Amino acid sequence: MTPGTFLDPLALAIVGGGTVLATLLRSPRADVARALAALPTLARRRFDAEELLAQVASLSRIARRHGPFALDRTVVTDPDLAAAVAAIVDGHAPARVTALLEEARRRRTLRHAAAADVWAGAAEAAPAMGMVGTLVGLVAMFTRMTDPAAIGGAMAVALLATLYGALIANLLAAPIANRLRAAARHEAAERARLAEPLADLAAREAPRAARPVSLADAA
Repeated sequence: MTPGTFLDPLALAIVGGGTVLATLLRSPRADVARALAALPTLARRRFDAEELLAQVASLSRIARRHGPFALDRTVVTDPDLAAAVAAIVDGHAPARVTALLEEARRRRTLRHAAAADVWAGAAEAAPAMGMVGTLVGLVAMFTRMTDPAAIGGAMAVALLATLYGALIANLLAAPIANRLRAAARHEAAERARLAEPLADLAAREAPRAARPVSLADAA
């Protein structure tokens, strides 16, 4: 038995094409684009907040020496951190900075979930498309019972379609969906670590009028 025994273009077209079509019909175009764009991230190492925490510490030193407006001249590539720094420069309260980070984290989680849901939908559709291919093969087989040479090809379509559906669902789409969800949960937990140091920085650099008056200030 050779690998070519398990290759059938018609069965593959029915299952693969049907799965793609079903996924496109059940998912918004933007979510499908996110699902495809998320594939390269699977090969990268998981998100680690340590580098951003080190940058926050560096920004804190800059603000302590030169004031919060010096933060405007720093280069911050991470969008969540950049938004928080901009809020700190504008004099927003720590609660506002924390809320900005939480909202950004929530939106990112929703985007990641949408991408994972597309792949989960493909995993659900593939076995159903395999059954469709099986039915097509069986119909072709029963309509050609008088032609023994055609029965084998129709039976191959019927059996291989089921095989392709199971393989696409369990070895491709479902694993991708699960890995994307795991990566999203990990990144959300890592980004939550940024809230406290940035809130502390906002509290220290907030305008004096917005700070509660302490005994030290009164002295």
